Amino acid sequence: MAHIKRLVIDILKPYEPSSIEFAQELSELSGVKGVNATLLETDNEVQNIKLTIEGKKIDHEEVTQAIENLGGSVHSIDQIVCGDLVEEIETPQD
Repeated sequence: MAHIKRLVIDILKPYEPSSIEFAQELSELSGVKGVNATLLETDNEVQNIKLTIEGKKIDHEEVTQAIENLGGSVHSIDQIVCGDLVEEIETPQD
């Protein structure tokens, strides 16, 4: 079975811990090479963050558990890449 190489996850998180701390914590997980955290939206109580996680063998359950341990929740999984990284191309439907 091919391993997960990239996960793009939309999360909701409280203001604390910061997005920096989220990215740092997730980057320490086994199989994770790097994490990008992008603020999508903020309101009075929570922030909506897009996390792009890349590595050689990402364990999505470990990632989800880490997010929950930091007080966040997974809103959606927006992209999964297994095997070789494949760049998306535009199609007529786009």
